[in-house]
Amino acid sequence: MKKHVGIAALGLYIPETVMTAKEISDATGGVWSEEAVREKLGIVKKPIPGPNDGTQEMGYRAAKEALEKYNINPLDIDVIICIGEEWKEYPLTTSAIYIQEKLGAYNAYGFDIQQRCATCITAMKVAKDMMMSDDSINTVLICGGYRNGDFIDYKNNRVSFMFNLGAGGAAMVLKKNLGRNELMESSIMSDGSFARDAGVRYGGTVNPITPENAVEAQKSLDVFDVEGMKQRLNEKSEPNFLAVVRAALRKSGYTQDDLNYLAILHFKRSAHKHMLEQLGLELSQSVYLEDYGHLGQLDQILSLILGLEQGRIKDGDIVATVGAGIGYAWSANVIKWGPINE
Repeated sequence: MKKHVGIAALGLYIPETVMTAKEISDATGGVWSEEAVREKLGIVKKPIPGPNDGTQEMGYRAAKEALEKYNINPLDIDVIICIGEEWKEYPLTTSAIYIQEKLGAYNAYGFDIQQRCATCITAMKVAKDMMMSDDSINTVLICGGYRNGDFIDYKNNRVSFMFNLGAGGAAMVLKKNLGRNELMESSIMSDGSFARDAGVRYGGTVNPITPENAVEAQKSLDVFDVEGMKQRLNEKSEPNFLAVVRAALRKSGYTQDDLNYLAILHFKRSAHKHMLEQLGLELSQSVYLEDYGHLGQLDQILSLILGLEQGRIKDGDIVATVGAGIGYAWSANVIKWGPINE
């Protein structure tokens, strides 16, 4: 059998508390109706964090589920790559190392990476490249938590496209020469013209939190250049989404005609339908995350889990994951699900 990397396990943690479309509508002061939240933004409900749902802790819970569900010994993990967000329990702590200790993965080393909502796909490429080039790395855990919705001010219509931000944790275990679920090739693009279009206004070195801005700072995820970002996204986002999917398929030896399932991030309902149409897919060949909203870089793992549970992903299927992260980055990779017969 050829040397390869396969997906050995998937794990998920979703908080019990939810915010419904009506509650989102109410939070906007009625600027967005419940129907518009459901039909245009595509949010029926979304999980929001409870008092003990820290970013690092949710990543740990998802990783624990993955290891237990698939009977993987934490001592067999060689590397932990954390894809959790920077908004976490304590700034300047390394989430992967926290999760390592909680799991008892004492033979591993850990590090964090960030590319906003494209992080998971990039982490999968990093993990695969490390495993294929280093004989000592055989098992890699990718995991993390997300709760950037904490920063959303629902009265700020500039960020209405981020009203879907939810909370949760997700995990994936990759194993060298697993014999199934082969992670194939990836494609990643970034465009620095978007680098300062959006972010959290307060809390960094440019705008430190002060007594005067402390309340505003708590809900200060914002768009800094509304018109510029809109124009650039209109010009570049869809072409770049399609480009990375098609490039990852081509590098893997396929075309979009071979594609069976798309694990894509949550965005507005019309954009989801349009993206599937552009790739020649039916609605049944993806899962629309209307009951989860957007869990950032965790959406792809969530979609894989739901796709498997709902029977939308079957052995032999060619699966593409695709995401985009503010900054802006677009990424995709290809997985051949099921046994490897080569």
